[in-house]
Amino acid sequence: MIKVGIIGITGYTGFELLKILYSHKDADVEYIASRSQEGKNIAQIYPQLNSLLSNKIEKIDLDRIKELDAVFLALPHTVSMEIADKIYGYSRIIDLSADFRLSDVDVYEKWYKSKHKAKKLIEKAVYGLSEINKDKIKNSKLVANPGCYATSVIIPLLPVINIIDINSIISDSKSGTSGAGRGLKEGLQFCEVNENFKAYSVAKHRHTPEIEEFLSSFSNKHIQLTFTPHLLPMQRGMLSTIYVTLNEPMDKDSIFDLYDKFYKNSPFVRIRRELPATNDVKGTNFCDIGFEVDKRNNRLIIISVIDNLIKGASGQAVQNMNIMFNFNETEGLLPYPFYP
Repeated sequence: MIKVGIIGITGYTGFELLKILYSHKDADVEYIASRSQEGKNIAQIYPQLNSLLSNKIEKIDLDRIKELDAVFLALPHTVSMEIADKIYGYSRIIDLSADFRLSDVDVYEKWYKSKHKAKKLIEKAVYGLSEINKDKIKNSKLVANPGCYATSVIIPLLPVINIIDINSIISDSKSGTSGAGRGLKEGLQFCEVNENFKAYSVAKHRHTPEIEEFLSSFSNKHIQLTFTPHLLPMQRGMLSTIYVTLNEPMDKDSIFDLYDKFYKNSPFVRIRRELPATNDVKGTNFCDIGFEVDKRNNRLIIISVIDNLIKGASGQAVQNMNIMFNFNETEGLLPYPFYP
């Protein structure tokens, strides 16, 4: 049994981590902390936990963190890097922010408009795409958990990256409002979101360089894509529609076989004959992938769906912890799906 801490417990990802780890047979959450709610009982913040958990939220204490086997940093960008820098080498770190996802400091500072304060850790961090970087994750002391949009785009593209025109990639992605976090923002108020649908951060979303860097590294080619995110009037869920041009005509069965072979040992990637919907994965750590071949235009149209708070954040973080500590990869991650 390992001792685990969650820093940033009062956000959506912190709460999801707590729920997942509550049923994890190999991990005990000994420490939960918040920058704003210290001293309160966790059930005061989340009444859903009444009679289940009575943990008190503590202040962020570096000495306490250093005593843990693993710590999840569910903190905003730029905040995580300062804590990681001080605890690296003591607790093994799974960082859910973007602070260590990019290997180039200049690229990080350009897209996040902030100076990086832990540059020496960047080369030590491992990008935590569980299905691909398993061997590196296993030995890492610092895992950079991927972004939700990045997860929904990278996973479906990897098996077909060598059969497509890499200059043709367009991803049209949609997320539920929980993807923007729990903070109060005018654009996320009920009257702004309900009965509304909009694109945002067009041509400048921060997950763009993350997607491009990993695809480029994996394929040994320079890849740039067009990525447009949208806000859906629902709480959770993410769907990416990805358009690519095939290098040469291929039938659907041949492409299905590529996917099936690539992810045959990946318990949380499901390749579908039909097109998936967000409800198919809500409340789970699965990434479901379906596709159609547009023969008339020689294009492959890929649909991927994830729960943005689980496979897109906290579930993948626990999956990475399982890999780091040689636990069963699926431990704690097979809840009943939410339906309806």
